[in-house]
Amino acid sequence: MKSYLYTICSLGLLILIHACSKPKETIPVAKTDLFAVREFVALTNYVLDSTGKEHQDPRICRLIRLDYRDALASGFVIPSQRQVEGGFFKFRFSLRNTSGKSQSFRYYLIYENETYAFPWKDHSDSSKMYPLAAENFYGNWDDPATGFHTTAEIPADEAFHAITDSFRIIGNPRNEPRYFNGENNDRWKRNPRVGKYAFSLIITVSENLQQGIPAYIQDISQSSPAGFVHPLWFFLHGEGKSLNNTLVLKAPERLKVVAVPDLSAGIFINPFHFRKEEYGAFFSSSCGQDENISQQAQIEQFIHYIDPSTRFNNIPVIADVLKGQYSKLDYNWNRSFYTQEECIGAIPATSKRPCETVYYDAEGKKIILKNPGCKFGEWRKENVGIITRHGLTYGKYTVRCKLTELLNKNNMWNGLTNAIWLITQDQSSWNLRRSCNKEGYLANYYGGKQDDRVPQVAYSEIDFEILKTVPYCPPWVLPPAYNIPIADPVHVNYWNIPFPEEVAAMDPMITVACTNWDMACWEPEKFEAGCGTVEKDGQKFYAHRWDNWYRALTEKTPELDDELFGSEYYYFQIDWRPEEIIWRIGPEKDKLRVVGYMNKDITSIPNNQMLLIITQEFHNTKWWIGSPYAQDNIPFPENDIIGELHEITIE
Repeated sequence: MKSYLYTICSLGLLILIHACSKPKETIPVAKTDLFAVREFVALTNYVLDSTGKEHQDPRICRLIRLDYRDALASGFVIPSQRQVEGGFFKFRFSLRNTSGKSQSFRYYLIYENETYAFPWKDHSDSSKMYPLAAENFYGNWDDPATGFHTTAEIPADEAFHAITDSFRIIGNPRNEPRYFNGENNDRWKRNPRVGKYAFSLIITVSENLQQGIPAYIQDISQSSPAGFVHPLWFFLHGEGKSLNNTLVLKAPERLKVVAVPDLSAGIFINPFHFRKEEYGAFFSSSCGQDENISQQAQIEQFIHYIDPSTRFNNIPVIADVLKGQYSKLDYNWNRSFYTQEECIGAIPATSKRPCETVYYDAEGKKIILKNPGCKFGEWRKENVGIITRHGLTYGKYTVRCKLTELLNKNNMWNGLTNAIWLITQDQSSWNLRRSCNKEGYLANYYGGKQDDRVPQVAYSEIDFEILKTVPYCPPWVLPPAYNIPIADPVHVNYWNIPFPEEVAAMDPMITVACTNWDMACWEPEKFEAGCGTVEKDGQKFYAHRWDNWYRALTEKTPELDDELFGSEYYYFQIDWRPEEIIWRIGPEKDKLRVVGYMNKDITSIPNNQMLLIITQEFHNTKWWIGSPYAQDNIPFPENDIIGELHEITIE
């Protein structure tokens, strides 16, 4: 069998295609003592290439978009019945029986996401499977318990006989109990991943099923005493490597899966926040809770949880900061001469009515986010946002948007934070992150050093937060020393105090903060508090954590407000991978630059399902120590503040 293995591995190298490009190699014949195989093609009935055009060559990478229709209830199915007749991919291979007698053979197909996968081999011992490889997204049949399919009886006539079968990519392909709800398999709790899929065919003889291939390989829904074993690891590197009359072939084609939520499919209003009986009058054909929107809308109006600790004492002033009605001189005067008794005790507000501050603009084909203006006596700084409704694990999330500018022409901040972030889809047990093996995670999002540590949590969050604040690293940047003003109207220099030199130097800049909430898991090799560094392709990034119990790690990059929010649109990308996170921004999708980078060495990378959120929100600047402006001294908005969401792509 070792000679077969060499042939198989060589074959795999010949036909393995890592990119969507056309190789020169053709598929050779693979042989054992009892049979030979050729022409394994995985997607015979799906021929759309990466341009969306038909292309018959199986070596060309195929492109397919997730079909969101009905995916809330059943999870994503690849392909859907609207994409391929019957809703299944077909595959074929040709087998020649060289055994000298008529007989049938056994086979199954394995699909696996390659883009967001751990390596098969253990880093420290190549003879062992890398433990996290069991997390990879792979499957075979809708019911994996059917195991190896059986060919018809094939005569030993020296001819190749065509064999066809079908499969589809579905959620929870191993039928893991954690994703069940009673008897119901909630496949949406472990949705298929975006990215590229590869297809492998395992062919053997019945005798090997009696002995040699364990039950947990024949039926991938079963696990060994140590956990799930990746079937391709077993056959190519593990005990199955020595099996006689067994072949593992890899198909020449790849399938690239991309998700593009349809912004026009409606905005769902969660009845937890707005019940139809009370707020139905504000619903519309594109926003509400009717059956079609409830089942098919891919976007939901996001309602912030308001932490009481975010309370601030705001000056009783209304102004349109972005139109220049408020200057640094005004800011310094108001923070000096308004007494605490005159200020308005307030916390950030959420929308009073649905569908008014978040709605779809059919003409512009975009979603509008609107922080509403307020009136005297109706003091409100209102947060607005949207959240996606379908959870995914990993992906390159690219958002094209025109969120509000944050600074006016005098570089005065309007008090808003533009945020693009991922958050855990659910904090139930099915969505727990993998165990933290060094002291555990801090159990709760809120809490201090005395919070319990637990082996697993479901909370996860990856952020872009863009606002007017200062970098925290290198360590000499923070904190800037601000002079305290004196309320003396006779001496202007006593209250109109300029910023420190290092803060004034970044006057037209806002800060792009990139954060991963790792819940203070101490397992990463280079976990540390304070300012640390990490490099990516020769670029150095400074990462900051307040102390060993702080639940998040943050990197900050100064950027021009006019560039990010002064043009018709800008791109923001969170590239969430199994062992690293990359944050990118840029004026075009093909002109992105890296502004944040973290890897498994410095932070715990989440592996559960998350949703995407886009918001314009009024943060309490006590969260952002060292910020030049305090939220308390920013006026309430006089006019509506508008942001636009143009497109979301996940690939």
